[in-house]
Amino acid sequence: MTSPRNLLKAWELKPKKRLGQNFLTDPSTARTIIARADLSADDVVLEIGAGLGALTIPLAMAVKKVYAVEKDDQLIELLKAELLANRITNCEVIAQNILEMKLDTIAAATPQKLTVVGNLPYGISSQILIKLIQSRSAIERAVLMFQKELAQRIGSEPGGRQYGRITAMLRYCADIRFLADIKASVFYPPPKVDSTVIEITFKATTIYGPHDEDMLYKVIKAAFGNRRKTLKNALTAAGLQIESQIALQALSGAGIDPTRRAETLSPSEFVALSVSLQKTMKGKGS
Repeated sequence: MTSPRNLLKAWELKPKKRLGQNFLTDPSTARTIIARADLSADDVVLEIGAGLGALTIPLAMAVKKVYAVEKDDQLIELLKAELLANRITNCEVIAQNILEMKLDTIAAATPQKLTVVGNLPYGISSQILIKLIQSRSAIERAVLMFQKELAQRIGSEPGGRQYGRITAMLRYCADIRFLADIKASVFYPPPKVDSTVIEITFKATTIYGPHDEDMLYKVIKAAFGNRRKTLKNALTAAGLQIESQIALQALSGAGIDPTRRAETLSPSEFVALSVSLQKTMKGKGS
């Protein structure tokens, strides 16, 4: 692996702080991520933020196909040059913002679902996770690197202060597994904190029975939007035009104490609340 510092200098480029660019400098770290992710020669990978190819190249050597997504136009030719120099022929570079892509279109061109891999910039991690949740019909799993503190929140269980909206949405439709901790020192420039790699494996939601997923997400957002309030007060304060009596009736119908708070609810309880709330609102003619 060519030093990212030297490579950028040769191309007269610098890391862009606004894009959260921290380039991997240690080949063994890339190998560890790939090994612990249990990637196979049959996998089709979509990499978010390919950068200089530090993970792209070993990925391409391990799997069937890589779609390398990179939004920084100034890195595209450099990335293609690195792929060429390493004789990589099974990688397609896509110069686009991942948040603007239609992942099902890419998945339609492959015989199996995608495995998403990437080191996510802190500023847009939540947006990317929501997009992956919404696009999960095209995705089998995701192996993602986050700042360590954010990774701990994402992997938290109900009942704690770290459990939030994104975690509840993920727990509803996926299993979460911690794969590795990565030191800040293996990046250039080094970030201020260490990172953690998480595997997110999407699962069927039929186990919850019939429910409206859009309604579920609205309820989760409302509950965590006012997380210091009781569930009854959070629902009535969320702009969903829910009256206090409707909120109480819906909570009762779901078997949930109205004085509980959002972080105490499991995904199945959120589903039950969304179903009960929809029935209650329909019954009241809302």
